[in-house]
Amino acid sequence: MLDAGNKPTPASVSHWIGVKNYVRWRQIVVFIETNYPDTFEIKWLYGGRKYGWVLRYKKSKSFCSLIPEQNRFKILLVFGGEERKMVEPLLPQLVSHVRDDYASATTYHDGRWVVSVVDSDKVLTDVEKLLLLKRKPTHKLIHADG
Repeated sequence: MLDAGNKPTPASVSHWIGVKNYVRWRQIVVFIETNYPDTFEIKWLYGGRKYGWVLRYKKSKSFCSLIPEQNRFKILLVFGGEERKMVEPLLPQLVSHVRDDYASATTYHDGRWVVSVVDSDKVLTDVEKLLLLKRKPTHKLIHADG
């Protein structure tokens, strides 16, 4: 995951983040593919030896990025001003570390950059809620768990 010459494959991601985490990774990917078909440019980006590869979903602006790390993975969500107005009322319903990640995130000119470790099914559900706030589904809503 840190070598620029080896673009990630499903097998290499699964091995790097762990099988249990890869199940959640796939659930996010399937959630996006199902609810936003043909909406985003999906691209692996290499961030250097320190950061490795990142899977980015983007249309005109970033939707989210999945960041594989050894034995875990993170998701990066950037919330603009209007999106933050929708997210902040939802915060009390989110897992405590997701709330903390939001509270401690830096706000730049293009939005608040929130990075959270996806380490439970509850966080996975919270991520789905946040993605739905960022963009309405193009099809009837289908959750990752079916």
